[in-house]
Parts: sequence; structure tokens; C-alpha cells
Amino acid sequence: MIPYLEIKTIQLGPLTIQAWGLFVAIGIFVGAWMGARMAKRRGLDGGAVWDASAWIVVGAMVMARVFHVALYDLATYLADPLSVIAVWRGGMSMFGGLVGATLAGVWFMRRRKLDFWKYADAMIYGLPFGIGIGRIGCFLIHDHPGTLTRFILGVRYPDGSIRHDLGFYESIYGFAIAIGFLVLARRNAKPPAYIVTFLVTYGIFRFFSDFLRVVDARYLGLTPAQYLSLVMVVAGGLVWYRSRFRADARW
Repeated sequence: MIPYLEIKTIQLGPLTIQAWGLFVAIGIFVGAWMGARMAKRRGLDGGAVWDASAWIVVGAMVMARVFHVALYDLATYLADPLSVIAVWRGGMSMFGGLVGATLAGVWFMRRRKLDFWKYADAMIYGLPFGIGIGRIGCFLIHDHPGTLTRFILGVRYPDGSIRHDLGFYESIYGFAIAIGFLVLARRNAKPPAYIVTFLVTYGIFRFFSDFLRVVDARYLGLTPAQYLSLVMVVAGGLVWYRSRFRADARW
């Protein structure tokens, strides 16, 4: 079993830093950096990736909050509307973030007249690195406790219960896919290899891992993320099918 380790804040001299925010920030930076490296490797503009990343982060943060409020705890926020802006209390949806990031990315690429699929594929190359690092922050504050378990990777909580920790599992997923992407990079995988791999694997991972959640809202037995996971897998399949007819697609 994994011992319970809780680190909510990190003290750096006079500064008190939120552990979750720190790891998310590091994850965003590393993800953007890896994406820019892949873009340069493919002959694209690495600077454009950094510029796009700034807008993508804004879009992701806004929509992550909107999805959480609208789909996970609407009644609470209707009773206290001002709490909608209290993001420091928690409440961000990963899928909302992905939707916001996609919308911001599409807007940026169209504005700059850049090839969306080529740049998106390069940027998604860095995404699992960011997820792996960012979800360490979730594990340190244990904001996604799961159901009871005897699984070897279960976390023993202070009350003696052993539970799945969804933040921990998603960090493992992120690093595992990051390793897979490194392998694909060695094979010089072409667009949309990283897009398809991420859409399909993350969709499958989230669909099944969400059955282990205990506090998320459910509609007809499934969480909002599970419905979006199914959409994600289908989208990945459609992108793959479309890529079969592209002359520059190679896996």
C-alpha cells in the first residue's frame, strides 16, 4: 500500500506556495516546452507554440471552472453565486480544461494562419508530461479520493481506510503515455499520431477510472467525464480514419 503523504503548502523563505498550484504550473511549463521542442523538430515555429500556450492556459482555466460549476455542483453555486469565482477553494474540470484549450488553440491557429493539425499534434506531445507532473499536486493534497480497495497501489488514509487515489493514478497514466510518446518520437511518428494516441488512451482511462470516484455527480449512472470520455474515443477514431487519407500521415 502507498503511505498517506499530504503536503498542501510549501514554504520558501517568506513565501507560502500552494503545492497543487506549484506542480500544475511546472506541468504547464514542461508540457509547453516539450511541445515547442517537438514543433522545432518537425520544422515548425517553436515560438508560436509558446504564444499559443499562453492563450491555451487561459482558455483551459476558464472552461475548467465553467464545466465544474455547470456539471458537477450547480446547486451549490446557484445558492452562492459569488463562490463561482472562488477558484482557490478548488473545483476545476479536466475535461473542461481540454475543451477550453482546444477552443483557444483553434482560435489562435486560425488567427495566425497556422496548420492546426500539425501544431496541435506537436503540442499534444507535451501534454502527458504536464499531466504526469500536474497530477502529483493532486496526489499531495488528495483531492480525488476513490472507493475502498485492497489494491497494492491503494493509499492508506489517516482514518485507516485504504482507497484508490485518482490523482495518483492519473499521474501514473501521464508518465506512462509520456514514455510511449518518447518511443513514437524515436520512430519519427507523423501527425496525428500524438493526437489520436492521447484522445483514445485518455478517453479509455478516464471512462474506467471514474467508476472509482465517490463524490462526483452522476447522470444515469455515469459522471460527466465518462460521457465526454466516450466522445473523446470516438473523436480519436475519426481523426485516425481521416489521417489514413493524408499523404503525409505515417505511424
